[in-house]
Amino acid sequence: QVQLVESGGGLVQAGGSLRLSCAVSGRTFSTYAMGWFRQAPGKEREFVAGVTWSGRSTYYADSVKGRFTISRDNAKNTVSLQMNSLKPEDTAVYYCAADWWLGGVRTNKDEYDYWGQGTQVTVSS
Repeated sequence: QVQLVESGGGLVQAGGSLRLSCAVSGRTFSTYAMGWFRQAPGKEREFVAGVTWSGRSTYYADSVKGRFTISRDNAKNTVSLQMNSLKPEDTAVYYCAADWWLGGVRTNKDEYDYWGQGTQVTVSS
């Protein structure tokens, strides 16, 4: 069983930065593709960023490209999301997700098998 625990959310002013972390239990973390998703009130959960099992490939939603960076540390079983130049429209609950997959980056939430509980990010204007 894989468990994911997010941390690092909070309240920040527009233009500020936050770093989200996701700690993943299990001995096979390096075989999982990882992703970050977010869900704002009244909206569908959407893809934000993803990274392959090796960490060599990443992919971002157009809305965050150039501002957010996803990274993973397979030795520490963690994946992070560095968020810079935050905007009020980035406000949402952010979720970490894992999928046993050795291919390319996964962007579809239905392809992920495991999810964290979410962490709130609020950006004030």
